[in-house]
Amino acid sequence: MTKVYVSSVIPAPAAEVWKLVRNFNALPSWAPFVAECRIEQNAQADQIGCIRNFTLKDGGRIRERLLALSDYDLSCSYAILESPMAVENYIATLSLTPITDGNLTLAEWQAEFDCAPDREAALMHQIGHGVFQTALTALKHRFGR
Repeated sequence: MTKVYVSSVIPAPAAEVWKLVRNFNALPSWAPFVAECRIEQNAQADQIGCIRNFTLKDGGRIRERLLALSDYDLSCSYAILESPMAVENYIATLSLTPITDGNLTLAEWQAEFDCAPDREAALMHQIGHGVFQTALTALKHRFGR
């Protein structure tokens, strides 16, 4: 199983960042590589089991199922159902932790998945740098003080 972990410090209170990222349908508003997103079957965006179906700006389409959402822990977990990335058993968690010194947020995003051994390094870079870090950097700029 391949693991990817990325973290960033967001210059805003965790509760403020959580208001944006807890919406499972809000990716286009904060992830710069997402063109559009919708929740399938008119489910609520915070309903465990709901499926978001989104299109990337490069045309790729991804479907993900919400597995867990905690307003107490400020975290959400999801699984990829369909993706052009050739990954299997993909589960990711995005979590926020308040940093009291400066009223900042530690954002951590991690994923585990299976893939072909010859694709592991490329997928780790694509997911870790191209997806997670790019989105966290966009959050840093959005909440920049």
